[in-house]
Amino acid sequence: MYPLIWFFGGLMIGLCFWVIGRRRWQISRKKLLQQKNQLSQEKKIAVEFMHNLAEAIGEGVERKVLYQRIVHTAVITTGAISACIYEKLPNGRLKGVAVEGLFPPQRAIKTNSEEKTSPRARFIEKVLNSEILEAGEGIVGQVAKTGKPVFVPHAIEDPRIIRHEDTSLSVRSMVFSPLIHDDQTIGVLAVANPSNGLSFSETDFSMINSLGEQAALAIKNSDAMNLRFEKNRMDGDLKLAHDVQELFLTRVFPPSKGLEIDARYVPSAQVGGDFYDFYKLSSHKFCLCIADVSGKGVPASLLMALCQTHLKHLVHKNRSPSEVLVLLNEELFSRIRKDMFITLFLAVIDTRSNKITYARAGHEPGLLVRASTTTNEVVELRGNGMALGMVEPDLFSSLIKNEETDFSVDDLLCLFTDGVTEASNQEKEEFGVSRLKDELIKHAGLDPQSINQKIIQDLNKFSPQSHDRDDLTLLTVKRV
Repeated sequence: MYPLIWFFGGLMIGLCFWVIGRRRWQISRKKLLQQKNQLSQEKKIAVEFMHNLAEAIGEGVERKVLYQRIVHTAVITTGAISACIYEKLPNGRLKGVAVEGLFPPQRAIKTNSEEKTSPRARFIEKVLNSEILEAGEGIVGQVAKTGKPVFVPHAIEDPRIIRHEDTSLSVRSMVFSPLIHDDQTIGVLAVANPSNGLSFSETDFSMINSLGEQAALAIKNSDAMNLRFEKNRMDGDLKLAHDVQELFLTRVFPPSKGLEIDARYVPSAQVGGDFYDFYKLSSHKFCLCIADVSGKGVPASLLMALCQTHLKHLVHKNRSPSEVLVLLNEELFSRIRKDMFITLFLAVIDTRSNKITYARAGHEPGLLVRASTTTNEVVELRGNGMALGMVEPDLFSSLIKNEETDFSVDDLLCLFTDGVTEASNQEKEEFGVSRLKDELIKHAGLDPQSINQKIIQDLNKFSPQSHDRDDLTLLTVKRV
């Protein structure tokens, strides 16, 4: 009898343990399934979050717009009522830069007449957008300073939470997540009040922190993308400027009996506004010019094109160089930007009289190598005159004047821009006018093409093109 009782008793106890164990296993399995579902949902939310932000990054939006996308997506994906991003400023302070919903400000609101007349949501948004917290101030400041998230499950009991008179700004629960990338805090993402009326859970806390990490990455990627867009835009501008410049530079000179002529233009990394031109006025008169427009890029190249177009029209009206420059200044003065100007050297060569008549509007002096002297004397062709577009027409015309000099057989005229003389070596020493004169004297017996080639070669030895050099232009004419 007793053995039977013991047997059934042991069987019942074993059955109880089995039932309890199975129950525990079922509970554990259910928890694992719940955790798996939560992780899956969190992953899905994070993927959707990044997808929405990736679209914004692809559009090349500015930071302010991206911030607004982040808070909007954070509210949608977390089921929160409101969210706000505080951006860390260079001085360490924190400024509210984007808000979604009625997010409770982190300082007490000062009531004024504007509050009564403005829509509530708009007023709160304006308060947040103007709210600047000191470094370390409040929970937002603490999170930015430490780089650690803060979870406030029961805000009513937490003394750190600001209480507002407006009941619509009451706080039940909040999560503050730092936006960190490469160990640098960009700002803080703050999310308030789940829409289900409860408090945030630990899972919500984990998910919001995950979104904060993804948001910080998105912000940095957006900055990099915008830099790329800006670089592409600048490259496009430089390509346009280069094309404009190439279009207006003379490549084939008209027949010019009694003269040999060659020009060399070497652009810098940033397209500037150098230009030169050569015009046949008659069988024995020829006009040449060289100019340098201030500035770089598209503005300089467009101003260069405008100047050259007007100049081409004016030089064929049988006027002297100074008269041409006076009229050109009148045309440009009212149309040129106040921070821009053009230096220009204009000369007319008469092969019948063997004379050069020239005028100089603030440009580098021309260099004339006289073959009649045994030492190949170099004369600087100077003259009064202000840069075009710099002063009023009356003042400009009172300063500019024609100068005249002989131009005999085998004489050599070299016009240049400051990119030649201001090219510097590793010791920051400039090439200078003296070296250019020496180059002209040394190679004066050659033709203009060979002379320019020798000067460019020696200039490149002195100042490698890898240096940050300006555009340089050489225009050399020899009387033959």
